[in-house]
Amino acid sequence: MTQNSRTNETAPPVTDDNSALTRRSYVRSIAAVATATASIGVVGSAAADEEYERIEAQGQTIQIGSGETWENKLIDMTTGGDIIITAEGSNWSIRNVGFEGENTSGAGSATFGVADTGGETSTIENVYLGDGSDSRNGSSTGHGQTAFWVNPEHSGQLEFENVNIQGFADNAIYGSAPGGAGGGTVHIDNCFAANCRVSHFRVATEGSSISNSSVYVDSEGFSGRGIWAWSPGTIEVDNCQLEMNGEGQSIVAGANGQGTNVVVSDTDYDTGVNGGIKEAAGSTVELGDSVDTNPEAVIPDGVPTSPEAAASGGSE
Repeated sequence: MTQNSRTNETAPPVTDDNSALTRRSYVRSIAAVATATASIGVVGSAAADEEYERIEAQGQTIQIGSGETWENKLIDMTTGGDIIITAEGSNWSIRNVGFEGENTSGAGSATFGVADTGGETSTIENVYLGDGSDSRNGSSTGHGQTAFWVNPEHSGQLEFENVNIQGFADNAIYGSAPGGAGGGTVHIDNCFAANCRVSHFRVATEGSSISNSSVYVDSEGFSGRGIWAWSPGTIEVDNCQLEMNGEGQSIVAGANGQGTNVVVSDTDYDTGVNGGIKEAAGSTVELGDSVDTNPEAVIPDGVPTSPEAAASGGSE
């Protein structure tokens, strides 16, 4: 199995409440960080023969609004700084974005804070976050770095496709918060997540789904849940490979005393920790057709495997 860069530190305890990021990174990104549209040169790429913009992470926030497309960016994380990208409104797109280097800022923020707040559809595609983050907690937040956080006010549909997230000290895609507020759906398709802490794919609302995607965990990185389904559900899981190598549970349904339902089809999951599935607070995990316990988590075709490939619109 081909795997990309991972961290090997152990992460400090992380709380599991569904509002934690509401209190920390999103407020911080709007109220305390200046908006920036940094542009440092344009670099040609041989991977897809497209140009991309190189941006140095220096503690800035980049904001994306309704109808806007933010694309072909290479984010230089070797500066040691943080960067936050927030997207709100409707019909916005983030695509072809690669992050080069581990996030060592210790900010404890979310790299992306996203929501379609107009009840329509917004997209995130061809993004590489495979270099991860270190295990340091933000001094004021007590949390590690999250890759994607979905604002509770999300009311539309978010489409994640061809996204590669590895080695983050908090959640990879933290998409459960709209379950208690805006009610918007989160669709994760043809994505790869590995060695992240807390969880890899975390969703809550009726109509949300994870499909054609893989989760991989080994002993060399952070170990979190494969898929974590919060209430109200129902959550659909289809054609996924959840290879946890005994480091965490493949599917956890329910949290904070509230149950949910998960329907699984054409999927392989790891049984190494307590049978691989946890049903909390009256939740149910329904195993349907072609579900087995011999997972092989590979990076799906089309998912970028380097920062440059993502920024230039390619996958390799």
